[in-house]
Amino acid sequence: MAATLSSSSSRRLLHLAKLHLPTRSRLGAPILTPPPPPPSRHTHTRSLSTQPTRKLTYHVAASFSAKNKKFDPFSDVFHFNPYNRIQTEKKTPKSKRPASGQDAFFVSRVGDTNSVAFGVADGVGGWEESGVDPADFAHSFCDYMASAAYGHKSTGTDDPLAPRALMQRGYDDVSKDRSIYAGGSTAIVAVASEDGKLDIANLGDSGFVHLRLNAVHTYSEPQTHAFNTPYQLSIIPASMLARAAMYGGGQLCDYPKDADVTQHNVKHGDIIVLASDGVWDNLFNQDILQIASNLMTRAEAWKPGDGGIRVVDDLRLFTQPENDSYEGEGRRVVTLQSALAIEIAAAAKAASVNQQRDGPFAKEVHKYYPQENWHGGKVDDICVVVLVAAGNNNKASEAQSKI
Repeated sequence: MAATLSSSSSRRLLHLAKLHLPTRSRLGAPILTPPPPPPSRHTHTRSLSTQPTRKLTYHVAASFSAKNKKFDPFSDVFHFNPYNRIQTEKKTPKSKRPASGQDAFFVSRVGDTNSVAFGVADGVGGWEESGVDPADFAHSFCDYMASAAYGHKSTGTDDPLAPRALMQRGYDDVSKDRSIYAGGSTAIVAVASEDGKLDIANLGDSGFVHLRLNAVHTYSEPQTHAFNTPYQLSIIPASMLARAAMYGGGQLCDYPKDADVTQHNVKHGDIIVLASDGVWDNLFNQDILQIASNLMTRAEAWKPGDGGIRVVDDLRLFTQPENDSYEGEGRRVVTLQSALAIEIAAAAKAASVNQQRDGPFAKEVHKYYPQENWHGGKVDDICVVVLVAAGNNNKASEAQSKI
């Protein structure tokens, strides 16, 4: 398929995508040779933090793969158009859902502002034992959050949309949906405003990592009740609750108020990665950093300079396709954010079926159950949303983005 690109920098990006993304004949091949795993799932490296001084635009893409399907980088990708002011359907029909299995995601403008809301929900697979499709809850939950974000009406500068409130709105709406009588999911929801403020609410074992140049700036910790038992939102039928009570048991049901909420400052060139546990169970934070660093430096979006690596001043050459055409018949749209999302999803997919390298999940199994002979990755649905922050084109930006 022909590429839609507008500059020499964008052509470099396409060249990198051709080099590193799997082709249709080798979908199972790994994208990058992963580094030796660190001793912990979480590697936290701080870089200098300064208050944002200029407006930011957010460029977002998602990539995904259902656990029982091969990953297709040409179709398993979503491009968010930040300039689109047309509201999508409040609830997407099943036939139009992305092929992400029980994982779901959303990206939406926040009302008439330039803020962006985005998130990931991972349907709880245990509901299948009760004859319930977990995908229905997760996808509908994300649809309702997208609709609520788009329709948000702010009453003033002191009334921004909060991610936990958005999570609550989505949960309330999906609980009222008579077509969904049971189900549940984890959730991570973020809202990024153009002044560089990023608020994140995380419930369960989906999570995020915030990259700034060649460092993991911040990351989330999973919320779990026990090993492999994450916090989760649920709709539980009364009959099921009564049956559980009869036998002295119970059902897990957490609420948006239980989510961890964190605040962050985002700068020009920062990368935010939200993903389901299909990514975090198979890739360490350092794996994701290496993927991002390799792509950003080879594309020359990150460049070495005096005092350290810097972000190029104008990221629009990398984040915007020609004529803002984010979709097109017969064309392969490649942007920095979509290339990052695809590479991370593909690396997680390859790691999930690699039985020679122990990933984060295998290390957790060995920690809690040392007698178990679990090795390799963990096959699961995979969903990743990548945000690239880009500031206005001015000379001050490069100095602000150095470490």
